[in-house]
Amino acid sequence: MPEGPWRAVFGPLLERASLVVGQLGQSLDGRIATPTGASHYINGPEAIVHLHRLRAMVDAVLVGVGTAAADDPALTVRHVEGPSPCRVVIDPGGRLSPAARLLADDGRRRIVVTRPDASPALPAGVERLHVEPDGDGGLPPARIVEALARLGLARLLVEGGAFTVSRFLHAGCLDRLHVAVAPLIIGSGPTGIALPPIDRLDEALRPPARCHPLGGDVLWDVDLAALRPSARGVAHRST
Repeated sequence: MPEGPWRAVFGPLLERASLVVGQLGQSLDGRIATPTGASHYINGPEAIVHLHRLRAMVDAVLVGVGTAAADDPALTVRHVEGPSPCRVVIDPGGRLSPAARLLADDGRRRIVVTRPDASPALPAGVERLHVEPDGDGGLPPARIVEALARLGLARLLVEGGAFTVSRFLHAGCLDRLHVAVAPLIIGSGPTGIALPPIDRLDEALRPPARCHPLGGDVLWDVDLAALRPSARGVAHRST
């Protein structure tokens, strides 16, 4: 593990047997892409290295089907030393192409999380994990975390996209959130975190956080677990 201030960032990830970390990269004005969807690359190379280091420290990296389809990520560890994690995609309706790179057979475990009634076309060796949906047809993050833990995957990185990270945050399922902020003003386009509206600032989440230089970017290390149990009620507020 890197020395100095990075011990404060990665130490908590190494100490806990079970942990869910969310990760986002965004501009100064909170954008994760332009209105056309261009996002490569908002953050600098050091942020990419940081992301790969996070991947190497968890049991599984998790993305939503929208990100898997739009970006076709490999979700492997390439920029640091360490093992590539299990790859998990949340695909309630089973619409992900079997040719997606994260489903490629490279010896790592691959899991598609779906509703019980979905019938995805999966390559050989890819596991299908059934999770009961909630009222809107989505898959509740808490049920996903519990189901993966039963498979021995208790240390999770929720890498994207913004909808999936926001959904896990709203459900109170993130212990930690890493946000890499680039000195860039995009001015329009999708935002990183989107939660149901609140009326007063005392309803907002105010977690302890530290910032660290990350090349030309700044990394915010947000300790969401420190807010529990008081923050959990806010994170579960109704829409």
